[in-house]
Amino acid sequence: WFLWVALVLSRMAGVRVDFGLLLEPLGFIKVLEWVFSILVFATCGGFQGETTLLVSCKGVVNKTVTAAFAYPFRLNTVVLSAPDPKHCGGTWSDIYLVGNFSSSAQFFVMLAVLAFLYCIAALVVYVGYKHVYQQSSKLPLTDLAITVITAFLWMVSTFAWAKALADIKVSTGASIILGTESCKAPGTTCWFVSVTSMRTLNVSVVFGLLNIVLWGGNVWFVYKDTNLHNQSNRISQSP
Repeated sequence: WFLWVALVLSRMAGVRVDFGLLLEPLGFIKVLEWVFSILVFATCGGFQGETTLLVSCKGVVNKTVTAAFAYPFRLNTVVLSAPDPKHCGGTWSDIYLVGNFSSSAQFFVMLAVLAFLYCIAALVVYVGYKHVYQQSSKLPLTDLAITVITAFLWMVSTFAWAKALADIKVSTGASIILGTESCKAPGTTCWFVSVTSMRTLNVSVVFGLLNIVLWGGNVWFVYKDTNLHNQSNRISQSP
């Protein structure tokens, strides 16, 4: 939608828009980068889940206790409240999940948002101002620098998020019972029931890896439009 509005404004300003450039490697890869950046923050940023225990204690039989968690995964603020108002006869203390994974999650999603915005700007330049891009020496070099930096950041953020996701699965899984003192109290028994499927978060990691490939591979195509490539060609062709 943002891209469509930008292109319409460019058209109204009398700029010649050539959509055929989107079929060239430089434009086509940028479209893919734009799409996969959307998929990253759609699969990670919108996640909501809960983990569930079944508790039996003094005066309580098979009571369901849940803890809801969501992006940005500050699990240390998520609590498993007591199964009854009397806190199992005073033997139950509220349980907080372990870990704060907001830095990795927010870094991953924020990079996707910034990549999304940059792809829109780059596509508008490619399609509406290609002649300016080709005649300028600074624009291709700037594009190259941003592409290299973004490829590196995708690698760092994806690996950091993959590690955080593995820890989130541990913190919301059956291991909750092992680290819960309230479940070890005399007369209290806890069973792990379920945790929301994290398939969409697994998919977000896959999209992150695809972004590494896309941005890393696009470095070459952006480099070909710079003076650096033209100079190297002249040097190689000189006697």
